[in-house]
Amino acid sequence: MKLFGTDGVRGEAGSFLSAHVAMRIAMAAGIYFKKHSITNKILIGKDTRKSGYMIENAIVSGLTAIGYDVIEIGPMPTPAIAYITENMRCDAGIMISASHNSYEDNGIKFFDRHGDKLSSDVEKEIENIYEDDETIANAQLVGMGIGKAKRIDDVIGRYIVQLKNSFPRKLSLQGMRIVLDTANGAAYKVGPTILEELGADVIILHNKPNGFNINEDCGALHTKSLQKSVVKYRADLGIALDGDADRLVVVDEKGDLIDGDQLLGALGSYLNDMGLLKGNGIVATVMSNQGLDDFMKSKNLDLHRADVGDKYVLAIMKKKGINFGGEQSGHVIMHDYAKTGDGLVSALQVLALVINTKKKASEVLRPFVLYPQKLVNINIKEKKDLESIDGLAQRLDSLKKKNIRHLIRYSGTENKLRVLLEAKDAKEMNKEMKKLLSFFEKVLNG
Repeated sequence: MKLFGTDGVRGEAGSFLSAHVAMRIAMAAGIYFKKHSITNKILIGKDTRKSGYMIENAIVSGLTAIGYDVIEIGPMPTPAIAYITENMRCDAGIMISASHNSYEDNGIKFFDRHGDKLSSDVEKEIENIYEDDETIANAQLVGMGIGKAKRIDDVIGRYIVQLKNSFPRKLSLQGMRIVLDTANGAAYKVGPTILEELGADVIILHNKPNGFNINEDCGALHTKSLQKSVVKYRADLGIALDGDADRLVVVDEKGDLIDGDQLLGALGSYLNDMGLLKGNGIVATVMSNQGLDDFMKSKNLDLHRADVGDKYVLAIMKKKGINFGGEQSGHVIMHDYAKTGDGLVSALQVLALVINTKKKASEVLRPFVLYPQKLVNINIKEKKDLESIDGLAQRLDSLKKKNIRHLIRYSGTENKLRVLLEAKDAKEMNKEMKKLLSFFEKVLNG
């Protein structure tokens, strides 16, 4: 059974991700982690979805059944789980979240004892254990062998200290007005707290989760209310997080969105100017705009491209000795301070950039012009092998001859095909996009 997508296990709660499936995944993962166990403790956090209660209890049952002791810390951002797992010397960490998806979905993300996401090979091994009835049965213990679980409610302080340590000590947010949208998600407490403790005047949006309103017309994917509020309150900038707070979207003082690639370029250049960038470059993904590549070259810096997914970005960062990278979608990795994409760590670096340059967000966060680019998601019935689709190779060759960059891939978590085109000639690009969408509708939904 294929369980893992691009970022953990994800699907409709109660359907694909049932209590039974969650318990068995926990057992399988626990059996794997026990091979390398040091402390026999596993940490569990979650976002604010109501289904998190069901999945959390199922995971706890699965882990304690095979002898693990479990620490539950309640709603916390995904990057906090990565940090606290290592900080508390746990064998592994588990985050229950479907990130930016709506409340109907949920997911399970795993971290090893170092706070790193699991490799594809490890995920495959866990899937194999999941399918092995005999191994699952033999791992279940009785009597004194059964594990225990306890809830700890004060670990938020550890994460706040880590966040503060990522912000330059000589700087303060005193005098800055910031609008923060927490997406009714996992950062609804820690987000406002850290900005206020650093001195900012914070206007908080969407910080009243009820189990069903996570990401609902708010957060990183729905920024209209944030944009209007930035203008209304004359804020210096706006910050939007997604449901598990590993993603960041920034709005300038005019209420306009900052493109994710422009944000990567601005932060990469800033870190280089401050002598903080390692590896003479940054890592982005195959989705990133060619304009980012050209901007990096103008700074005598390299741009390395990874597959989509922050764990793939991080893998190349480690390989190349680079400490900064991210995705166009807003997953920004400041590896000196975080193990994975961290919306709050990234937001603090954006604020440091704005303060140090003494310029407005609209001036410093768009350091280059983007090439025209269009991304369309197509709902599909089935994921056919792209290489086997008749006529597709010829169409892609035609795009290349017209200097239109393309990236076509299936979503790792949804039944969608993502079609990205990019070119200097927007009119020609849009014309070719219409043809390509019509082609895929016929071959994938016809």
